Order: sequence, then structure tokens, then C-alpha cells
Amino acid sequence: MRGTDTDPARCAQIAADLGLLRSDMLAVAGHRVPAELLPPVRDGRVMREFAYRVSYCDHAQMAALSDFVRTLPAPPPDPSPRPEPDRKVQAHPDAGPFATVLDQLIRNRGFGVRELPFMGLSLSTIYGSMLRFDRRDEHRWHRLSNMAGSLGWRFEDLIAVAGEPPSGRPRHPMHCHHLGQVYMAAIPLTTEQLITVTLQADRLSRRPDQGAWRPVSQGFVRECPDRPADPA
Repeated sequence: MRGTDTDPARCAQIAADLGLLRSDMLAVAGHRVPAELLPPVRDGRVMREFAYRVSYCDHAQMAALSDFVRTLPAPPPDPSPRPEPDRKVQAHPDAGPFATVLDQLIRNRGFGVRELPFMGLSLSTIYGSMLRFDRRDEHRWHRLSNMAGSLGWRFEDLIAVAGEPPSGRPRHPMHCHHLGQVYMAAIPLTTEQLITVTLQADRLSRRPDQGAWRPVSQGFVRECPDRPADPA
């Protein structure tokens, strides 16, 4: 569905069929994502803490956290809306069509690259190899594998959009799409609401306070109920 031949109504239908965001399907089709589908502008530091601390929740805790997010009231409409602040485009225009799509998928969730949870990829890899220069090399399959879960995408769907052929190669991602679904549920939330959700994530995960040193969450992808069984 690459390109604008797929109309927005069809994009909405495909998104519903795949359990993905309408904003994501619009981005894949090359359409502009309307402001009402984008998150409010949030504090970057809070976003970073939210993404990091949610990644310590296991699957039962992620499900409980998503339910908690849905109980929060919708933010009241702004009676005097201001022009939408600039949301920085990070993809290089010459990086290729998928880099542009990936950049929009990240921004659809209110993230910048620095706000994403650690997923086994360095910032320089995401900036350089995925958004600035999308190399079709032997490492691309691995990079997409690690990125998919945090976006709430199944790997098979993301590589299809990226034009990468399926493969039976072993995958070792840190996060599955269930983590990304929490981030998707939180898209409408304000900074203050994200703080509330972050504290709830800590209560659920009982993440130990590491002070200045905070180890990276190793994720719970091996416990994913949708994960294919390991070969016998």
C-alpha cells in the first residue's frame, strides 16, 4: 500500500484488520497524519522515563497497565487551540521511503529517538543506519526485529512494509508488540497523566530503585503468548 493510491478510508480499514493505528497506516500509504491522531506535545524527560519504566513490566503487568491507561479521563479540549508545535522530522530525505515511514511511526507515539526504550540498538544505529541512511545490509533484518516490538508492530508486518523478505533466521529482540501496545494506548495522555502511568508501572513491576545506576530492562519477549515455539 506504499504511496497515496490507498485512500484514507481504506487505510482505516486495514489498520482495524491488523490491530494497528490508523495514523500508522496513513504514514505507510504516504498520507499526512492529521493532528487529531497525534499525541499532545509532552515533556521529553517524562516520555523517556515512561518508556523505560514500562519496559520492566511483564505481560500480565503490561495488560493491567493498558487497562489502567484506559481508565484515565480524556484531557479537556483546549478552548483556544494554538498552532501545532513543530515535531522534528528525523529521517533524511535521501534515506529512502521506509526511513520516512519509520520516522512517522515513532512520532505517532510522541517519541523521539532518545525517548524510545532501549531495545539492543544504539542511538547512532537508529539515527544513522535506519533514519539517515537505510542500508539494505545483513544487519537490517536484525535492526527491524529489535524495533518492531516497541512500536507495537508484529515483526512480520514491519518487514513487509520495509520490503524485506521473510526469513527463518533466529531473532533475539528484547521486546514484543505487547510493550508497544502500552505506548499506543498512552498516545492521548498529557505529561501529567504519563507521570501517573509511570508510577503505576513501578507499582506493578516493583522495579527496584537503582539510584544513579539503572540497568537496562531485558524485556519479556520469551514469555510472549504470541511467540512461535522454539524448534524441537
